[in-house]
Order: sequence, then structure tokens, then C-alpha cells
Amino acid sequence: MSDLLDHPAAIRQGEELDLATLEPYLRRHFPNEAGALQVRQFPSGHSNLTYSLQLGPRELVLRRPPFGSKVKSAHDMGREFRVLSKLHSVYAPAPEVLLYCDDDAILGAPFYVMEPIRGIILRRNLPHGLDFPAEKVRRLSESFVDNFIHLHRVDYAAVGLSDLGRPEGYLKRQVHGWIERYYGSKTHDYPEVEKISAWMQQRMPSTSVVSLIHNDYKYDNVVLDSSDVTSIIGVLDWEMCTIGDSVSDLGTALAYWVDATDPEELQQNRWGPTTHPGSFTREEFVQHYARKTGCDASQIAFYLTFARFKLAVIVQQIYFRYRQGLTKDERFASMPERIQILLRAALHSAQTGQI
Repeated sequence: MSDLLDHPAAIRQGEELDLATLEPYLRRHFPNEAGALQVRQFPSGHSNLTYSLQLGPRELVLRRPPFGSKVKSAHDMGREFRVLSKLHSVYAPAPEVLLYCDDDAILGAPFYVMEPIRGIILRRNLPHGLDFPAEKVRRLSESFVDNFIHLHRVDYAAVGLSDLGRPEGYLKRQVHGWIERYYGSKTHDYPEVEKISAWMQQRMPSTSVVSLIHNDYKYDNVVLDSSDVTSIIGVLDWEMCTIGDSVSDLGTALAYWVDATDPEELQQNRWGPTTHPGSFTREEFVQHYARKTGCDASQIAFYLTFARFKLAVIVQQIYFRYRQGLTKDERFASMPERIQILLRAALHSAQTGQI
């Protein structure tokens, strides 16, 4: 199974790290690690950038903001480091962080270093050679939701994270904030935006359950045990973690979860093998979560609408950076089509009440 592990690749053009400043900094903090510094990049992320560092025999992982981003609140390395430094002891899948640097003279932006989590990450299509029968897929679906519930049950006050967010008025701030972010990065006219915005502001439910929420929980942010792919050993990308509405986190997870019966255009936005035989449907995902937590999921269509709209805005912000020439990653050139698909899906769930 070792060839199925997630591996770094060559560094993308324009996203190179300054090794002349990074290497001396690392050697000051890891003085016992002899051998050359080698750096590669994990290629799949669209927001914060993740690199594999090989310092002699020692493997480390470095996270930094994307080059050219002006949205500092979305790429706060210090905040992400603080969350993980407190969370790892009570929620083992959270990475173990080692070092935080806020000196821009090193890499031009704050960054942090953490221990690697070696395992399998499922992306849009299954890795070649992975044995994945329907019964195993079913167990993974259950593990995926159960691990999500485990996070929501963390006593965030006990670990010192109660000041991470303001649960009062969370949903209202989020809806208004993401509408503003869309207009702040607008490049195209999408007629769905005004309709969705008005609908969300008129039908906003009240928050009933508050917890620590990940805000980006999906298969390619989850690391699976290479000896048992139904077991989750890591959860990555904590940049949007906060204290907020638990059901909004459920809605975000559902926005990434594409059913086998979804229209072909929505299939293009699949973030994992959720259409594989044996997978939960979105309805089964919600039922499993609600049954185990006792939460009221009757307004889940609102939360899915908002989550799809939020994803569209995130993609819009990334595309805006590309249009401004702040990133040269050619994956971003086709993003207007993805934005349109997400907005249409959001409007559909708003108008039909279906998930």
C-alpha cells in the first residue's frame, strides 16, 4: 500500500520558497538534524500552500499563505498554529505542530512547521490499485461522519479555544460576510447571486447547536490509515476552523459530497469518490449525523444552499487572484465554470428545499 500514500511533487512555478533564508532558520530550531534540505510541494491545495521538507533524515511539513493573497483573515497562520497546538492533545487526527514563524524576512509571510501524517488521501478518483469494495466504502462513509461528530464533541473551552469565535450571531455574520466577499472579488455577472443572497437573508434559521467546526471537512482533507482505509488518522487544512453553528459545518461537508444521481455538471465538482458504490448519499449522511447527535437537521436545505454559495465565493476569490496575475497556477483558468455550477446548485437547493 506504500505506493498509494500521498506524495509531494515538484514545486509549482512562482511558489518556490527562499531556501537561502529558510535553511538557516530551520537549522537553528532543529540543530541535531544533519544532511541537506530538500523541499517539494503537495500539489492538490487551492488555498494555503503545503510543502514537504526533508532535513537530512527528518521529514517535516510547512504551511504558508498563498502568494499574492490580500485576504489576511483567510490565511492567518498564527491562528491556525494556535488551534492545532491546543487541539492535537484531545483530537488525535489534528496535526502536531512544532514551530511558528511570524518573521516575514524568512519567507515573506508567516508560516508554521508540523509533523507529517503519512497515509492515503482520497481525491476525485480512486488511486490505481486500491481495493475498495462497496462494504468497505460503506464503513468509510460511517467513519467519515463519526470522526466529524467526534470533532463537534470536543470541549473547546476545556482546551483553551473558547475565544476562537463568537457563536452569538454567527450565521448572520457569515451570510453577510460571504456576500460581501463575493462582491469584493467579482469578475463576472452571475444572475444567481442576487437571488441566493436575498433568499438566505430572508430565511436564516437560528443557531441551536454550537461547537468547534472545521469548515472544510471533505475527503481530500482527511488522511486514511494505509493498513485500513476505513480508519481516519488525520484531518488537514484548519485555516477556517472556528466556534460556530454545528449544522453549518454539516452543510459545508454536504456541499462537497456529490451523489451518484446528481446531474453531470455537479459531478464535475466532486471532491472525493462519494459516488462509488457503497457510499452514503447526502440524505444518509444527514440521517447518520442527526441520529448520533440528536441535532435538528430540518433546515439542512438552507445550510446546503449557504455552503454551496460559500464555496462559489471561495473559488471566486481564488480566480480573482489569478485574474490579477497574483498566481500563475493554470488550474485556476477554468474556475468561472465551476463557480457557475456551484451557484446553480445553490439556487436549486434554495428553490426546491432538496439536498
